[in-house]
This record gives sequence, C-alpha cells and structure tokens, in this order.
Amino acid sequence: MISSTLTQRILDAVDAGFDEQLRATAELVAAPSLRANEEAAQDLIEGRLSALGLDVDRWAIASDELEAHPGYGPSTVDYTGMTNVVGTYTPSREAGRSLILNGHIDVVPEGPEAQWARSPWDAEVRDGWMYGRGAGDMKAGLIANLFAFDAIRRAGLAPTARVHLQSVVEEECTGNGSLAALLRGYSADAVIISEPEEDALVRANVGVLWSTIRVSGEPTHPREMANGFNAIDAAYDVIAALRELEATWNAEQHEHPYFEDLDHPINFNIGGIQGGDWPSSVPAWCELRLRVAIYPGVTAADALAAVEECVRTAAAGGEGRHPFDVEVTPDGFFAEGYVLEPGSDAEAVLEQTHRAAFGRELTSFTTPGYLDGRVFVNYGKTPTLVYGPVSENIHGFDERVSVESIRRCTQSMALFIAEWCGVDEIG
Repeated sequence: MISSTLTQRILDAVDAGFDEQLRATAELVAAPSLRANEEAAQDLIEGRLSALGLDVDRWAIASDELEAHPGYGPSTVDYTGMTNVVGTYTPSREAGRSLILNGHIDVVPEGPEAQWARSPWDAEVRDGWMYGRGAGDMKAGLIANLFAFDAIRRAGLAPTARVHLQSVVEEECTGNGSLAALLRGYSADAVIISEPEEDALVRANVGVLWSTIRVSGEPTHPREMANGFNAIDAAYDVIAALRELEATWNAEQHEHPYFEDLDHPINFNIGGIQGGDWPSSVPAWCELRLRVAIYPGVTAADALAAVEECVRTAAAGGEGRHPFDVEVTPDGFFAEGYVLEPGSDAEAVLEQTHRAAFGRELTSFTTPGYLDGRVFVNYGKTPTLVYGPVSENIHGFDERVSVESIRRCTQSMALFIAEWCGVDEIG
C-alpha cells in the first residue's frame, strides 16, 4: 500500500484540479454525442489526451474482424465514420501492473426538450448536481478517468506501468466500441469502467438483446374490416406472449447467483412501435423494437432462439385467433452478461482506495442493465471494475450527477492507479 503521505498528495492533487475537471465535464456535455454523431465530442477527448502527453490512437471501428466476433451486435449505422480514441501512457521504468480506464462517449436521445427544466446540453451545476444529457451516463466518469490519471502527475509522480485511457462509441446500443478496442490489441491486467454506479462496484449484470419484430397483416378499407387483418392488433398478441416469457425467466432467478434477491431482474422493454400507412386503411404491418435482458451464462444465441419461438407460437393463432406472419431481426445488442467473481487483486485494491477516498467500505451490487464490462470479462478474461459516481434520471429528463461523488470517485481511481501501477517520484 502506498504511504499515507503519498495518499494525501494524490487526494490533494485531485482537489487542486477539480474546478478544471468540472469545466471539462461541462464542455463535453455541451457537445451532443448521439449515435453516429460522436465525432465532435471525440475531438475534445483527443485534444485532452494529447495535452496529457499520451500517444493517441484514433480509428474507425468498422472491420470484418469485428463483425465476425461472437460478441458483435448487428449494427444499423455506418461504422466507417465512427471512431474510438485511446491515449496510451508508457512508463520509462515498467514495474507495476497495467491498467485500462474505459468510458463511452455516446449518449441516448434527449427526448422532447420542452420536458427538461432547461436545455439538456447546458450542463448547469445547481445544489451539488451537474445536469444534462450524458452528465451521469457517462461523461462525468469519462472525464474523471483523465483527471485521475492527471492527478498522479499533479502530485509529482509517474506510474510505473502502461495505462490506456479509452473513449469508445456504441456502448448504448451494441457494445461494439469496447469490443473493437479489445480486437485492436488493447489489453491490461485490470480495467476500470467509470459508469454511474452509486459509488459502488458492480458484481454482475445481465446480457442484452435488441431486435425488431415485424408483424404482417392484410390491408383493406375499414368499412370491410372483417375481410382484412390488423397487424397492429396482432402485435398485442406478440407482446402478451413476450410478457409470459419474461415472467418465466424471472421465475428462474433463484438458479442464477447474485440475481436471487433482485427485484424483477429480467426486463423485456418494448422501446418503439410503429405501423400502418393510412388512418383509413387496416394496417398491413407493425414493427416492435424489443430489448430483452438475459442472465449471465445464457448465450445470446439461445436467448434469441427462445424469443423467436415465443413469437412464432403467438403468430400460429388458435382459440379464435387469426394466424399471421411475423419476422424477428436482430439489430443491436447481442451481448451476454457477466459476473465479476470476488477475490481478485483488483477488487482488493479498489476496496482500499475507496476507503481512503470515501471513509467507508466499498459495497457491490447486481444490476439488470447492460455494461461493457462483459467485453473485458468474457473475451479479455480481465478483472473489470465497473465503479463510478452517484447519478439520477439517466436516460430520463433532467439527468444529473453528484458533484461530490465525482470528486471522491476521481480520488479513489487516482489512488488505484498509484497502487495498482506503482509510482516513481518525478525527477
């Protein structure tokens, strides 16, 4: 364990740079980075990585290798203009353990702006919170990675192991950004992903599947509705069948470690619906956008097959219901869940650094949400600590992140860098 003197120097260094850190976070929030429009925000990250003196690698994530990987999620956007950015620090003397600090630049859509208290891109700080789309998920954590690393320098120290600072795309829809970074050859002895996780460590999380379900009907004039078949009405039969499958999977939670006591761990979300072409025509089609959660240990392929069988059964009709045609098309996450098994050296170090920064013990929990930790755990076989600040209303209106939590998480991560990687005095 680093000395109490070095610990205090690092804590003080974070505090000395914290006003600048908040300004950098606000600047990043003010750069909308919706899917396929992340490049202006990535420009800001690239500039800051260069200013830290790191070797910067920026590349478009499109590749045949990525599409062939079993963890790849089918994409509906063009990857040739979407880039990851990685800054690499290489020590003059290598004595410690290497580290990846990972975060995603992409944010979800803001929804109707009129329902925000003020602009979602304003990054207002009020009553101890920073507001804005992406403030919590996860631009505060992404900037904290950079300032945790910089705090080591501010404290007059230099890490004695390789450090990669990653800003990736596609976390909110496929996870292909972090997967592309892994396939580019970036690996380390541990990973920290500074997602908004309530000042706690994620022990396990679900996998996620996205798909579009298209129901076909028979169009006719409403005056002759009995001669047609309403695809939108039929979509309700599909939804009802999916709810039954959702209930079945939730009833199996006792079979999955860390999910036994979680309230409703498996969620099927109908995230979009559209159909029909004309108010005075019985609709010939209806499409549902579906997000399905799956337990760790369940393959994405098996889960997709179960969803397809569920939908086919609903479409077969019976008991007075008309049969219909239906098609399921994967078009996003094809991601399996993961468990961070207890007992790793990385977790032990984080317990120490969290205690030093927060003055209390580190806790862990299980989440029914997606995290890029699955890339590094499942395919990189690397202990991955998903750990970050308290936030509220992520993916909702008036998203916000706790300023004090950002500060303490940055302190904890800076101490982790020093302990995990080792440090030398500069000069």
